[in-house]
Amino acid sequence: MSDRGATSEGPRLSRAAAHRLSLYLRCLTAWPSEVEKISSSQIAAAVGVTDAQVRRDLAALGHLGQRGIGYDPRELTTVIREALGTHRPWRVVLVGVGNLGRALLRYQGFRSQGFEIVALFDNHPAKVGESFEGLLVRPLSDLPTAIHQEGAELAILTVPREAAQSVADCLVQSGIRGILNFAPVVLRLPPHVPLVTVDLAIQLEQLTFLVQHAHEAISPSLDE
Repeated sequence: MSDRGATSEGPRLSRAAAHRLSLYLRCLTAWPSEVEKISSSQIAAAVGVTDAQVRRDLAALGHLGQRGIGYDPRELTTVIREALGTHRPWRVVLVGVGNLGRALLRYQGFRSQGFEIVALFDNHPAKVGESFEGLLVRPLSDLPTAIHQEGAELAILTVPREAAQSVADCLVQSGIRGILNFAPVVLRLPPHVPLVTVDLAIQLEQLTFLVQHAHEAISPSLDE
């Protein structure tokens, strides 16, 4: 997965730190509600980082927790959500209603984390006018009007690689503030529009590299 131009209304964080905060948030979500404290060592063990790394990341968010006592899971959840920007709902459009697009549309985790897909777009004549998960598929020509009407800020792009750049350009021109791209292509967007690309083939290549060299004890965190 690659990213560019990530910003936040909260503390200025590196992309790596933001990724770890997302992992900490998953840990907190699963934490028993009756347990009033959680320690850095418990978070570290759950997500596979060091205690010191957890403490550094959380210290960047402010004065949280007490030494020897731990953190309040509810307070920590609130602060992390604010740092990641998920303390408020986000309205999302999905462009490309193929197999992958429909699978993402059915994923319940988006809504539970505050992401609501509010409009679908596709240029295939057989799909335009069809309904999926209660949403009508609209033609790409409706993008500017629909994005304005729905108040959408983010877009998920699951179109063929040859169409991805032109669709992304249209999304930017229509006022979309950030794009999650699943097309296997490098998109070029203006600096003010954050882009995260998920290329599943690249992820599998990274996995085969790690498996092939596992006997050399190569750490997944190496940057070289």
